[in-house]
Amino acid sequence: MSKFSRFMKANKVVKPNETYAPTNSLRDEKGNPLEWEFRQITSKQNEELREACTKDVPVTGKPNLYRPKVNTAQYLVKVMVASTVSPDLYDKELQDSYGVMTPEELIYAMVDNAGEFQEFSVWMQKFQGFTKSLDDKVQEAKN
Repeated sequence: MSKFSRFMKANKVVKPNETYAPTNSLRDEKGNPLEWEFRQITSKQNEELREACTKDVPVTGKPNLYRPKVNTAQYLVKVMVASTVSPDLYDKELQDSYGVMTPEELIYAMVDNAGEFQEFSVWMQKFQGFTKSLDDKVQEAKN
């Protein structure tokens, strides 16, 4: 038996999908909010999403010096899309019903209440294993 046998992939715990109702405006026939299904994203997927939402911005007063800046709102929506199992946010019929053309626009259209969207963002960050929200980290960095 290998000295690393406990670390083999076969021993890795699979994280189960979870359901959550991000908005009260979509309800079933009994009036209950519709639950969506979400999956965990991998560390690699997370890094790719973060990289896609990062751009270099010039440092004030320092010519030719740039620093990376993450567009946190864009990043969170991309995490939401990547995590969503159901409903299928890539479905053309669903997108057409809201008059949008991307899954990111669809999330905003389906969860169009600002308070619900904020709660959804917080839930998603916790679900993905972030114990502090990105907003909390930004506030800490400022202080």
